Amino acid sequence: MSNTPNRASNSAGKPRKKEVSLDLTTARQMLPLVRSIVTDVLNARRAINCLAPEQDRLDRQRRELVWQERQRRYQVIDEIAAAEKAWTTAVSELNGLGVTLVDDESGEVDFPTKVNGRTAAFSWLLGEDALHHWHYSDEESRRPIPADWDKAATRYRGGQPSN
Repeated sequence: MSNTPNRASNSAGKPRKKEVSLDLTTARQMLPLVRSIVTDVLNARRAINCLAPEQDRLDRQRRELVWQERQRRYQVIDEIAAAEKAWTTAVSELNGLGVTLVDDESGEVDFPTKVNGRTAAFSWLLGEDALHHWHYSDEESRRPIPADWDKAATRYRGGQPSN
């Protein structure tokens, strides 16, 4: 028996995140679920943004508050905690799908992919009906998805060429 401890190659104890690369068809199929989750993210963000000024005011005046205002202060604290938990849960769901929340106020999401061997992403904003844009990872500007990518996506479904 050896006295050497068994160590995984990742000795930091953090799970390694597998790099995800989605094709256009898969990203488009994921969109209804992603849309729902992003709506949850934005609702939570709006609730936090709406309640935060009230919490600040109540916290500053906490020594002078009458009972009803104290009660409201505790209620606001609970509502913010619930909204923060909902936000965290929704963002975790997006991360679990392999997509990245770019902006939690506009609802921008990136679906990772590769274009010409470079890391890129299909870009979608809440309110858009479908995926129409993409960008390389080192760029911020969104480019329209070329028509020939749409044709290729409809020709190849499930890895099998269609007739």
